[in-house]
Amino acid sequence: MSKLLKFKVFVIIFFAIEYNSYAFSFKQESRSHIQIVGSSTVYPFTSVIAESFGRDSQYRTPIVEATGTGGGLKLLCSGVGFNYPDISNASRSIKKSEIKNCQENGIRNIIEAKIGYDGIVLANIISGVHLNLSTKDIFLALASKIPNDKNQLIDNPYNRWKEINPKLPDVEIAVYGPPPTSGTRDAFVELVMEKACIKLSAFRKKYPNKKARKKACHLIRSDGKFIEAGENDNLIVKKLKSNPKALGIFGFSFLSENKDSIKAATIDNITPSFDSIVKGSYKISRPLYIYFKGEHLDLIPGMREFAKEVISKNTIGFDGYLLQKGLIPLSNLESKKMRDRMANL
Repeated sequence: MSKLLKFKVFVIIFFAIEYNSYAFSFKQESRSHIQIVGSSTVYPFTSVIAESFGRDSQYRTPIVEATGTGGGLKLLCSGVGFNYPDISNASRSIKKSEIKNCQENGIRNIIEAKIGYDGIVLANIISGVHLNLSTKDIFLALASKIPNDKNQLIDNPYNRWKEINPKLPDVEIAVYGPPPTSGTRDAFVELVMEKACIKLSAFRKKYPNKKARKKACHLIRSDGKFIEAGENDNLIVKKLKSNPKALGIFGFSFLSENKDSIKAATIDNITPSFDSIVKGSYKISRPLYIYFKGEHLDLIPGMREFAKEVISKNTIGFDGYLLQKGLIPLSNLESKKMRDRMANL
C-alpha cells in the first residue's frame, strides 16, 4: 500500500471516529422529545395523551414505555439529565424508599399528579364459568400459607375452586397475574390478600407484629397455581384467550378494552363497572398517578405544556377523552385540589 493511500485511509478512519464520537456526544447532551416510563396500567392513558400532544402541539410526540411502576420509578430516580426519563406512570403512590433514592441522585422536585382511578379485576374469557368470589375465597386460593382446622399455618393445599368453597365450580385454580415490581400487584395484595388475612387468628398468633403480619399476608403461592405473566396487562389478556379455565388479574381499563372477549368475576357480590368504582361500592380500586421530574421542566422542550395537557379537564375531566379509554375520573373536589397544587408548575 502506497504512503498516499495509507494517508487517505487514515484520514477516512479518523473522521469516521470523530463523527461517531460527536454523534454519541450529541445524543448524550441533548434530547428534543419527552421520555415516559412506568406502569402498564397507566400506559394506555399516557399513550393517548402523548399522541394527542404530538398531533396538536408544536412538540414531538413523547415516547412511552411500559416498565412497571417499580421499574419506572427506579429509572426516573436514577439521575438528572438527558440520559434519564422525564416522567413515570404509577398505579400506586411513590414510596418513601423511592423518594430517598431520588434525593440521593440529585432529584428533589418530584411532582405528583393523580389522574383518576382504576379497578382491579379478576376476569376470564366470556365462554368460561362465571365466578362469584369473596376476598376470602381469593386469599385461600392464592396465599402461600393458610390456616388449617387446628388454626396452624400450612402450605396452601388447594388445587380447585370447589375445595375452597362448595358453591364454587369444580375448576382447577389457575390465575395469571403481574410480578412483584408491578403497582397492580402491590394494590392487589393490599386490597384483597391483606384485607382477607390481617385479622385471621392464625396469622395474629404467628405474627403479633402487624408489620410482619402484613408482609406474610402479601405472600402469594409459588407452586404454579399463580402464574406471573410479566408487566404487560395485554399479555395476561392474551393468556386468558388461550386458557379458558384461567383467571387473570389486571386493571379495569383492560377489561373495558376487551369486553367482547373477557368478563369479570363478581367480588363480594359486586360486579366491577364504571359506576360501581365511582360510587365506591366496588372496593378493589386504586388511584393512578403520573410523576414529573421537576428538574427536567425547563430541560426538555414541551415538559410544562405536556403536564398541563395531562391535568386538563379536556383530558381527565368527566367529559375528558381518557374516559373513553376506561379511566375513572377524580371527583370535582379532588380535581380542583390537584390543579391548584400544580397551577404554578
